[in-house]
Amino acid sequence: MVNLAYALVTGAALIFSVVANPVKQDLPPHLAQQAVPQSVDGIKGLANRLFGGHADQFEFSLTEEHERWSRWNQPSNDNYTVTVTTNGKIIIKGTTLSALARGLRHYATDTLLLDDYWFIGPSRKPPASLPLPNSTLTGASVVPWRYNLNTVTFSYTFVWYQWEDWEKLLDWAAWRGVNIQLAWVGYEKIFLESFRELGMTDAEILPFFSGPAFQAWNRFGNIRGSWGGVGDLTISWIEKQFGLQKKIVARMVDLGITPVLPAFPGFVPDAIKRVRPNAPVTRAPVWEGAYNYSRSYFISPLDGTSARLQNLFISKQIQAFGNVTNIYTLDQFNEMQPTNGTNAYLSSVSNHTYAALTAANPAAIWLMQGWLFHNSRQFWTDSRIQAYLGGVKDKTSSLILDLYSENAPQWQRTQGYYGRPWIWCQLHNWGGNMNLFGQISKTTGPPLSALNNSNSLVGFGISAEGLAGNEVVYDLLLDQAWSKTAINTVGYFQNWVSRRYSAAASIPNSLFHAWELLRKHVYDNTDAAVPKTPVSIYQLRPSLFGLNRTGQWPAPTKIHYDPAILTQVRTLMGNASAEDASLLNTPGFKFDLVDITRQAITNEFADDYADLVTTFKSAINNNVTTDLVAKGQKLLNRLESLDAVLSTNEHFTLEQWLSRAQSWADSPALKDQISLNARSQVTVWFVEIPDLNDYSARAWSGLVRSYYWQRWSIFVNGLIEAVPTGALNEKALSDKIRIFEKEWQYRGFNVPSGTVNARGT
Repeated sequence: MVNLAYALVTGAALIFSVVANPVKQDLPPHLAQQAVPQSVDGIKGLANRLFGGHADQFEFSLTEEHERWSRWNQPSNDNYTVTVTTNGKIIIKGTTLSALARGLRHYATDTLLLDDYWFIGPSRKPPASLPLPNSTLTGASVVPWRYNLNTVTFSYTFVWYQWEDWEKLLDWAAWRGVNIQLAWVGYEKIFLESFRELGMTDAEILPFFSGPAFQAWNRFGNIRGSWGGVGDLTISWIEKQFGLQKKIVARMVDLGITPVLPAFPGFVPDAIKRVRPNAPVTRAPVWEGAYNYSRSYFISPLDGTSARLQNLFISKQIQAFGNVTNIYTLDQFNEMQPTNGTNAYLSSVSNHTYAALTAANPAAIWLMQGWLFHNSRQFWTDSRIQAYLGGVKDKTSSLILDLYSENAPQWQRTQGYYGRPWIWCQLHNWGGNMNLFGQISKTTGPPLSALNNSNSLVGFGISAEGLAGNEVVYDLLLDQAWSKTAINTVGYFQNWVSRRYSAAASIPNSLFHAWELLRKHVYDNTDAAVPKTPVSIYQLRPSLFGLNRTGQWPAPTKIHYDPAILTQVRTLMGNASAEDASLLNTPGFKFDLVDITRQAITNEFADDYADLVTTFKSAINNNVTTDLVAKGQKLLNRLESLDAVLSTNEHFTLEQWLSRAQSWADSPALKDQISLNARSQVTVWFVEIPDLNDYSARAWSGLVRSYYWQRWSIFVNGLIEAVPTGALNEKALSDKIRIFEKEWQYRGFNVPSGTVNARGT
């Protein structure tokens, strides 16, 4: 039976076909639609980059013609075929550019055991003459849309990316069949120009923007302004980021990935009261304890000024990028409740918001993250959700990301968002946390079950807050989008390992055994107390209490598997490298060996911490510090070992993060601001925002020895010094740690090399 979601999407394109007819006089010329053949040059470029310049050995052919930039770029499921031509070339035919890219990957993984990965790139070098496929290869998607990225990924992961980094990421996404992706870089330029047209000055606008590493939440209206005394966002940063966005959007189009561009979310500088004194505005609520850096003005979508800003936002992007998409992301109430909870108000807000969108682009689709319905579920009752979504009368005019489908699906309680198109998303990672974690049983069968039970489901997607590891769980979901049945994860992991280490002379059985243990125990979590990627105890501000955590918020620290499993995995990987030393020259193996080793050491730290707490209680009672000193030193030594392991791979270093940040600091005005942003985002954000302390914790060499080691050293010394007094002054010790944290934020771009010394530097 054909799922009605496909018909719904196809219907959306047909419904709009009359409006989009280029002969219709009331449609702006730049939005006139016409069926045009799409160039395959972008896919040839992808082949050249991943096959060492051998794109000439392929022929690419589109089997269907699409209305370029019609309301829905992709009206049905994709399919492709890989065969051989009579002249010996490899021909890849597909319904879309995305299908061609996916077919290219199918050939590479099937015939060459070659795949492309985060951080490490292609798993092996292709031969000079590409072999022909052993048989005809075919594939078809089970959903028309394969979505990628979260709004906050642009701060947690991408904030310091240069074009070379984006080029690799876009190749990775296209290669896996992603055909719709958020394009959220540099839109402060659109804010700036739009606010200028209202009559605001740069001196009024720039202080509204947050620092470079925190712009995602500024765009949501959660925070405003820069902190730390390092100045406001600069025009130089804004211009360069927008220039990067132009490259990103153009490449996405070439690769067949529909860009999702930003719309005006409704948040404005305080100067709105000067330039539009009669405009109805309200203060957003305090967000996550950021009392001095939140409460932006929200201008009512019912007002003409809001509609004017929306028109400016959309039209300026069309002018900058061309007519490249009709899908716009717009989240008005991210982790903030509306000031008015009546159904009439909520319906009116969405109705006027969408009217403003379509005034600028009659074909506009409003994409929103469904996170608000989970995060503020007590406010968002069924009737309020229906009212808010129902303000957009045509159900096909919106697209909802069910952002946390693996653990908190909202599509079920909303009956598939009341018939509106929606995408099943795997969130998985929060804040860029790096612990090993997965829920693979929830990312194979459940998406297919949703597809069978919701006629309005139109896609599967990745919505991770940060891209920091655990790559196999993302591959699995994106590959599930091309399988009618739930993927057998046993065989999947075996094939994934074969490709990832294919540059080695051989792959010993011990390595397959290691990954089978990871599959069963680490990547198939069923412990409800650990619903997301955990943080490690060593990454939290030291305390005698509250560090053994479960649940969603704050992040759990509980290990969801027997730590002995990871010790066994580490031994098996060591045995594999002893059996075939060529593994140690394989980028994927070198990365994974560090990743697994540092997690094993991290798990051991949890025992060290428990011993320290127990020993301190005994020392206080007996006024003896000998054992406490020994336990404290053992804990600090563990961190030294962790830092040493992490330092062996550049991807696990604070130096890489700071170096990338420094590449954007091309003026004295930006140096202090960018270094502070880079350091504070991965630690405490800012000491005046305590609720986000260590939210985006990272396992990096340099960060361990200069930050985490020092905090624990202060704590251990504080415990030892408390024994003779018979009591611990926890507040004084906490204040001492906070003073260190604040000082650390201002150390610039350099991280001292070498091992930890007595001062932790």
